[in-house]
Amino acid sequence: MPEFSYKAKRRSGELVEGVLDVADRPAALTQIQRLGLFPIAVETAKPGAAGSGRRGGKDVDLLALLPPTLRAQLSQKRKPKLQELATFTQQLANLLNSGMPLTVALNSMTHLESKGIPAEVSRDLKQEVSEGKSLSDAMKKQPRIFSDLYLNMVRAGEQSGSLVEVLRRMATHLQQFAEVQSKFTSAMIYPSLVICMGMLLITFFMFVMMPQFTTIFNGFDIELPLPTRMLIGFSNFLLGYWWLLGLVVIVAVILFFRFKASDAGGRKLDEWKMKAPAIGKVVKLNLFGQFARTLGTLLQNGVPVLTALKITEQVLPNRLIKEAVAKTREAVTDGKTLAQPMAQSKVFPQLMIDLVRIGEETGDVPGALNNLADTYENELQIGLRLMTQLIEPVLIVVMGVVVGFLLLSIFLPLFRLISSIH
Repeated sequence: MPEFSYKAKRRSGELVEGVLDVADRPAALTQIQRLGLFPIAVETAKPGAAGSGRRGGKDVDLLALLPPTLRAQLSQKRKPKLQELATFTQQLANLLNSGMPLTVALNSMTHLESKGIPAEVSRDLKQEVSEGKSLSDAMKKQPRIFSDLYLNMVRAGEQSGSLVEVLRRMATHLQQFAEVQSKFTSAMIYPSLVICMGMLLITFFMFVMMPQFTTIFNGFDIELPLPTRMLIGFSNFLLGYWWLLGLVVIVAVILFFRFKASDAGGRKLDEWKMKAPAIGKVVKLNLFGQFARTLGTLLQNGVPVLTALKITEQVLPNRLIKEAVAKTREAVTDGKTLAQPMAQSKVFPQLMIDLVRIGEETGDVPGALNNLADTYENELQIGLRLMTQLIEPVLIVVMGVVVGFLLLSIFLPLFRLISSIH
């Protein structure tokens, strides 16, 4: 009789897995429902799957043999990319806009291909909504998929009766962030490739080519030039003490991450990123655009200003701006406007402060923030182009100097050798 592996949930929400010996898949579904479970996935068991998971008739959880921290990491769902979440959100908004009830739309979502978001996420949401919970409360149980920003916007849409419109705005918001992220990544591809290829070339030369040249030079009685002696000494050091160099790199990486994880160290690094030559302007444009877009989107969808500031503070990756947003939230709690504490923080640019103040006077702060976000995202695109145009020639010059030094170190003794023969 064939075996079917299944995943199901209890009424309490607990995930259950097992294997059934039944005639076909419908019989497996019937058996699962008789056990009082809600089926999530039922598949034909792979050959040997039962034997690999069982020993002596008992189930063996291989993950249980791993350390708890590693087991928790492996069992976590992958966090979807912004573009994947934007597609999922747009699909759900389209289904609801067509007139489908929420439970029917979520059921249809299980059959649509949403890359990066498993079908079981939609099944879980449907189950929770079927039991009487709101969509935002159901999404709250999926923190790896839906952020606080997402949850609060959905909750605001439910309360205002405009869930479809909010979902569409959320999809647009995620799409815009995904495009900015993609531009930033694309701008760094070429410099990263040049650096990686340069490191590979130098490593190959030092570990493979240089020992052979050293053997040739040692066979002749000539005085080697200083650059050649320096290169041979460095090559011998790498060959003899590569493990020490590797140990130093590992220790340096560990110390760096410990420094980055500390409050003072992380703050110092964030401050350096904003002030660094070439990349500092790009980093600031990205952060200010992210702040304006997130806060503007939340306020536009009816999220209270204090909640919106708290969520924005959590979303931003820079500690300096986090602190400025936290102080702004405290000041707003005391009755001040947004523009006043933002100006006092000395972090936000004057353009942002002025437009927020105008938005408060006209009663359209979300519109002012969204206009700011558009402005910063356009400037970011120009800044990324200028940054890559600056980095590329610098990398070419550096690589030219390194390669020139390597070639000079090899050809100088060869020239001396040829001269001694004549």
